[in-house]
Amino acid sequence: MPSGSRRVVALTTDEGGMSKQIITSPKGERLVILSEAEYQALVNGATDAADVAAVRRFESRLAAGKEELLPAEMVDRTIDGERPIRVWREYRGLTVKALANEAGIAAAYLSQIETGKRDGTVATMKRLADALGVSLDDLVG
Repeated sequence: MPSGSRRVVALTTDEGGMSKQIITSPKGERLVILSEAEYQALVNGATDAADVAAVRRFESRLAAGKEELLPAEMVDRTIDGERPIRVWREYRGLTVKALANEAGIAAAYLSQIETGKRDGTVATMKRLADALGVSLDDLVG
């Protein structure tokens, strides 16, 4: 066989009705050729399986108390540009003073962080996240 040529090894149809052609490359690798539509069906199936697995992981974390569902209003407020720290504080039903006390910072400092007049240090934001029971990414992401 000339260098670079391929030879057909088999032409088969699998259980799913996909026609495939198996060839051997010049290096001896077995390659499968199938139609673009059949290839796309495989890709879509893999994507669907990954999505189902992600939902199952989330449901498991939710059941274990490691995730929580948030009301759309909360998400909308953040998308509309409101500072996440204020949205989370109000969602948790805390006053500025109560959250500041829990995080060990001054209420005035927290107020400035909430309004964007000051940036909280990483350490401060971590303490606030811990006090709210959220990740640091939830406050600064």
